[in-house]
Amino acid sequence: MPTSLPQPLHATSREVPRGTALLPRLADGPLRRALDASDDAIVMSNRHRRVVYVNQGFTRLFGYEPADVMGQYLSDVLLGEHSDRGFLEDIRDCIEHEGRYHGEALMYRRDGQPRWVSLVINTADEASGGPGGSITVLTDITLTKMHEVLQKRVLEGMVKELALPDLMALVCREVERIAPEVTASILAVDSNGRLRPLAAPGLPPEISAALEGLPIGPAVGSCGTAAYRAEPVVVHDIQTDPLWQDYRELFAPTGFRGCWSSPIVDHQGRVVGTFAFYFREPRAPDALHHRLVGACLHLCALAIERDAARQRIHQLAFYDGLTGLPNRALFRASAERTLALLARAQHPGAVLFVNLDRFKQINDAQGHAAGDLLLCTVAQRLSAGLRPHDLIGRLSGDEFVMMLSGVDSVQAVQIAQSQLKAVAEPLQVHGQLYRPSASIGIALYPDDGSDVDALLRHAGQAMSQAKADAQHSLQLFSAEMNQRALDRVALERSLRDALARKALTLQYQPQVLSTGAHVLHSVEALARWHHPERGPVPPSEFIPLAEEVGLIHELTLWLLDTACAQLASWRRAGCAVPSVSVNLSGRSFHRPELADQISAALAQHGLQPGDVVLEITESVMMDARPVTLANIELLHQRGFRLSLDDFGTGYSSLSYLHRLPISELKLDKAFVQDLEGSDAARALTVSVLSIAHSLGMVVVAEGVETRQQHEWLRTHGCPVMQGYLFARPLDPAALPGWLARPGASG
Repeated sequence: MPTSLPQPLHATSREVPRGTALLPRLADGPLRRALDASDDAIVMSNRHRRVVYVNQGFTRLFGYEPADVMGQYLSDVLLGEHSDRGFLEDIRDCIEHEGRYHGEALMYRRDGQPRWVSLVINTADEASGGPGGSITVLTDITLTKMHEVLQKRVLEGMVKELALPDLMALVCREVERIAPEVTASILAVDSNGRLRPLAAPGLPPEISAALEGLPIGPAVGSCGTAAYRAEPVVVHDIQTDPLWQDYRELFAPTGFRGCWSSPIVDHQGRVVGTFAFYFREPRAPDALHHRLVGACLHLCALAIERDAARQRIHQLAFYDGLTGLPNRALFRASAERTLALLARAQHPGAVLFVNLDRFKQINDAQGHAAGDLLLCTVAQRLSAGLRPHDLIGRLSGDEFVMMLSGVDSVQAVQIAQSQLKAVAEPLQVHGQLYRPSASIGIALYPDDGSDVDALLRHAGQAMSQAKADAQHSLQLFSAEMNQRALDRVALERSLRDALARKALTLQYQPQVLSTGAHVLHSVEALARWHHPERGPVPPSEFIPLAEEVGLIHELTLWLLDTACAQLASWRRAGCAVPSVSVNLSGRSFHRPELADQISAALAQHGLQPGDVVLEITESVMMDARPVTLANIELLHQRGFRLSLDDFGTGYSSLSYLHRLPISELKLDKAFVQDLEGSDAARALTVSVLSIAHSLGMVVVAEGVETRQQHEWLRTHGCPVMQGYLFARPLDPAALPGWLARPGASG
């Protein structure tokens, strides 16, 4: 049975419809009035698919009078530039096999405005009193469809972590597709009340450039005024409206005459941006434009707030809250990139380690506010003395560090002397004149180290020597100044021997569920080394040493094998340990055989991939080497769970979390220890918990030592904790006893 829509695209004749048995009935007043009163458009076609009747709802929806469409193919009238004509074949098939069709389509009014409609088409043959073809009911779903399309595309853009300008450009282009007569523009309003263009793909670039940094006000065009008033502003004619007096010349070449701007308001009621429609003729917005803006304002506010939140998280994570300088994590990451550039260019460099002299005396005598003022002033003075491509960061307390590119020892000393002079300028601290001073240690690249850690360590040693020799001085690093360099060589030999003899041991620290102090989630395997002469050597000393001297992979494989053997032994003895967490070195991921070696270790001890959690660092997550990515993917395919250790202390992008198969985040103990006294630590911890929850990841909080920390973390939804509050690292034989304590369960 033919339908009211499908037809040859070339058919344009308007033959008089025939076979319209239903039409005489429509002349009856009650039936026709009922059809005309419907908000839906109702169309009847004959067996030739030509229109023989439309109700008044059709006229209200599409703007066509009955005489405009009678005898025509409905698709010739309503389909337009962006309509998908492929659905016509779908209609024909459904009508032929099922006698009805239900779907959606983009159609156009007489005035060219698009409308999304829901179509219900049923056959209506003459035998049943129909017109011999079909009856089509069209319902306006434009508003619903606009929300659906816009939200889908914007939310997809957020998931893909599109930059805010790209996301806003997407909104503008979608709006301009729905309403071609409109040119859209989105501006942000910063905390100082200045306009910051985000997207205006239909405006000349020089317009956005001219608006950058413009303060909002009572007569600043449509957008600046809308932001100032916190209400929509409609300007029918830019050429005559007084709000545009200072901006007419700027916009004159564009040909735009009308502008409607609406404020974008965040959840706290603050204006964070504006959303504007420009028209090429003097006019006001119509109903469709109001619907479009209504659909977009919330999405724009959501995107702007999300971007601001990301910036705040980044600021908290990677910048010092007092001085605004990069913190240790960000400096280290930036320094690694700088060293890579220096290595490729075979250029020298230097690290300067700066420590203030007698800083504690300022804090003790005049309070922390005075100390903070001094630190901020020194940070500004040190920053002012650097070249654009040099780096600076605050490590902690009164320690600052700088990396200089392309300098030899003579130039490094000259810059250090200049910095000492700048720091020593007199300073008023709470009404008292104070002349600060500092000590600087210098480590040269590549002579004193080829990586950031070595350079920082050697520069720090040189600084300590400078402070010991004479305050307000500088010192170049030399191997002779520190006997520890020789001790390190001896320690390396001892470590090699200990690994060969399997003289290292493992302890296991319980990870417990927040619901109970003895409800075991897993145990973390921790390497321990008892030196025959020095006694216990802390992991913070021998693990970096193993990394530096190339022993770390051997140490990692030993740790994995020993932990697997212990887990199997516990289980054979009836001790229910759910799993064991093992730390993997980033360098191990550079070996193509890593995944096979891990699988072999588990198979040897009769374990499954779910029995072991593999802890990796942020450096592994950000490592773009193909071999690293291949190992991560292979481990994931085999069912291993990956845990991101010390989350928040490195320089990772959040985008890696949804691109890589991370199932667990370990919140670094530095944040946990600061929970009770640091707003930044609490804010960052809440953000981490929220991110992890939204991505379906488990969070393990490390270093929980007080009941206050435990209660705060439990209240804010942290599922797993680890720390001295529950148990110190235990020898293997001690774990069953810990589990046997009252309330314990595996």
